[in-house]
Amino acid sequence: MGSTALGVLFTAFEPSGDAHAAVVARALRELAPDVPILAFGGPQLAAAGAELLEETASDGAMALGAWRKIPELRRARATMAEVLRTRRIGVHVPVDSSTANFPLCRLSRAAGKRIVHLVAPQLWASRPWRARTLRALTDHVLCVLPFEPAWFAQRGIPATYVGHPRINRPLDESSLAQQAKQLPIGSPRVAILPGSRTGEVRANLPAMIEVFESLGGGHRRTAGVIALASESLRDVVHRAVPDLPGSVAVTVGGLDGALHWCQLALAVSGTVSLDVTRHAKPMVGMYRVSRPVAWLAPLLLRTRYRLLPNVVAGREVVPEFVPCSGGTSRIVDAADAFLADGRLASRASAELRRVLEAFGDMDPGTEAANRILRYLRPSSAPAHQ
Repeated sequence: MGSTALGVLFTAFEPSGDAHAAVVARALRELAPDVPILAFGGPQLAAAGAELLEETASDGAMALGAWRKIPELRRARATMAEVLRTRRIGVHVPVDSSTANFPLCRLSRAAGKRIVHLVAPQLWASRPWRARTLRALTDHVLCVLPFEPAWFAQRGIPATYVGHPRINRPLDESSLAQQAKQLPIGSPRVAILPGSRTGEVRANLPAMIEVFESLGGGHRRTAGVIALASESLRDVVHRAVPDLPGSVAVTVGGLDGALHWCQLALAVSGTVSLDVTRHAKPMVGMYRVSRPVAWLAPLLLRTRYRLLPNVVAGREVVPEFVPCSGGTSRIVDAADAFLADGRLASRASAELRRVLEAFGDMDPGTEAANRILRYLRPSSAPAHQ
């Protein structure tokens, strides 16, 4: 608290952003232990050694559900203004969530602070016209998808690819094998990944369970694991699906173990699809929305593909139903095809391994931390480098 050194301030508003920022905060601690790290975030940033100024990443909101976070965002702006007045902040690091972070960036810019975005706002997917706003509100964008720097460079925005913490990480196969032994016995084995936000779980889990039960026909003894990001989601699961099938277990914090164990993943679109990619397991991607939102989606979403491994590959390497509404028969058919045809599943795994190659051999935490430190120490990083 009494340090005179310039600090780094992270602002994260979703669990995935909290996780991304925590990786970088740990690297900053190692590279520059004298630099104060402050954060609007959640438990992962706090565990990484950041001074948590406000809890903002316990849950997230997307699309039409974002209005529920308006009071929280107003409080964050008030706190941000106070922090900029009273604390020695050198670099503001907004993490993803442009809707929440752009108002805070305006405060930082008005206060003369450097701004280095961590996780590029996905303007290439929707609202590309906001690139002009981003250009005015950033000194540099640290991208976690390999194609993004070129997209931003075309719009005059300095950007660097630093790797993705969910992809560029080691897996302890021995430990994962031990975790898998604790999971249900059956075949086929299906990992059910309904997302890290309350709204995502409510919207997607009932349909996912419907798909799972449809895969249990004939002689199959299908086993399932719902892998949750936080304990608080356990109650959400049981409210969304009060009568879970007996062959479905619920685990918290055991995502890698569940992916090592499974033969197929049912995954919402988003970061978790890259966790599945890291394990190269066949998946079917989905994201349930209401019919009106599904009708509006083609007007808002500018990319042909929405599931991240497909976006990176530039083609459909695994089936995606993003967004989707109505019945689940097409999702069932896509999942059943993987279980019925081992060659199809093997091809999907091979395609996902090729997607992994596009991410290269990176250390996301160290790469991002070094770039942030160059902006914290102005002599080594001119603006818009």
